[in-house]
Amino acid sequence: MVSLSLSLSLSRCCCCSNKFTTVLVASVLLVVLVSFPEVSASPCDFPAIFNFGDSNSDTGGLSAAFGPAPPPNGETFFGAPAGRYSDGRLIIDFIAQSLGLPYLNAYLDSVGTNFSHGANFATAGSTIRRQNTTLFQSGYSPFSLDVQSWQFSQFKARSQLAYAKGGVFKDLLPPEDYFSRALYTFDIGQNDLTSGYFQNMTTEEVKAYIPDVLNKFTIVIKSVYGEGGRFFWIHNTGPFGCLPYVLDRIPLMAPQVDRAGCGVPFNEVAQLFNLKLKETIAHLRKDLPLATFTYVDVYSVKYSIISEPRKHGFEHPLVACCGHGGKYNYNVRVGCGGKIKVNGTEVLIGKSCGEPLKRINWDGVHYTEAGNRYVFDQISNGTYSDPPISVRMACHKQLQ
Repeated sequence: MVSLSLSLSLSRCCCCSNKFTTVLVASVLLVVLVSFPEVSASPCDFPAIFNFGDSNSDTGGLSAAFGPAPPPNGETFFGAPAGRYSDGRLIIDFIAQSLGLPYLNAYLDSVGTNFSHGANFATAGSTIRRQNTTLFQSGYSPFSLDVQSWQFSQFKARSQLAYAKGGVFKDLLPPEDYFSRALYTFDIGQNDLTSGYFQNMTTEEVKAYIPDVLNKFTIVIKSVYGEGGRFFWIHNTGPFGCLPYVLDRIPLMAPQVDRAGCGVPFNEVAQLFNLKLKETIAHLRKDLPLATFTYVDVYSVKYSIISEPRKHGFEHPLVACCGHGGKYNYNVRVGCGGKIKVNGTEVLIGKSCGEPLKRINWDGVHYTEAGNRYVFDQISNGTYSDPPISVRMACHKQLQ
């Protein structure tokens, strides 16, 4: 932002009679307004959020469809499980809060839901490409991104039919104009990359299918645009080579691990995906000129806190807070909240570490509320965005 002193000095100069000075000041002001458009623009009035993604932004979709996330999920903020695979809030929760909107209800959750300010189509385990397998076989959700976009299309059409009936529907559903004024958020892609590794593919094989993944992503974005979506806030994928569930299941040799303890080949794949995602968004800007796209680099923020945890007030970045056993406190068979039978009695062994505010990783896969809050605080002001625009200004076009 431009400082007050700069603004005052420019205004004084504008009173000068010297023609050259006047022209110079006008030129400087033009550069300032182009470089810092938030100086002259008002914050966006987003009346709703429609979110698409995986467990990083799932606020209850998978829990509604396949059974609730067990305790101690939700222990930090909600005091009980709240459909999120975390001890508390997710980045999407903080985004909603920052815009003055309520936390998003999951589209799949039919009990006590209010969609007046948007809906969340994300489900844990979701991918951009269909995995053509069941949740029980692979752990991947049947609600891939194309399915989420169909759900959104259905939601838009059916919600307006119900809204027109009036009564309680007007309190629980968004009016038609909200769909063109809403913020559309996306946080998905990590599971597409890990799925290849879990199918014993090589790094080169995983890299080879990235273009197809992003082609599927483009199709969905254009579908949402066709339904009236205009303002897109898109997260890249994080450094999944630093996550316990990857490091535990695919052990690496010492030369393939960086100084932070993260898997180098995995993070190289994530970075390649992010590079290609950024290029994809650049093409979308040309193809969909009425839309505004903000690309958000969550990878850099997440790697920063994992590689330098103490600097940011965290500890044990590669160890799950909630889990059981092993180097990373992660066990694929007994997760957070997991129980085993001992002499016929169920015993909880997937316990919380008790200090999630000091931890980055919650359950080996997902971030703690503290980790999510830190990431949101860094990305919300536009520092890690392209163009460099805050979430509250993401309806404004810049030099893209």
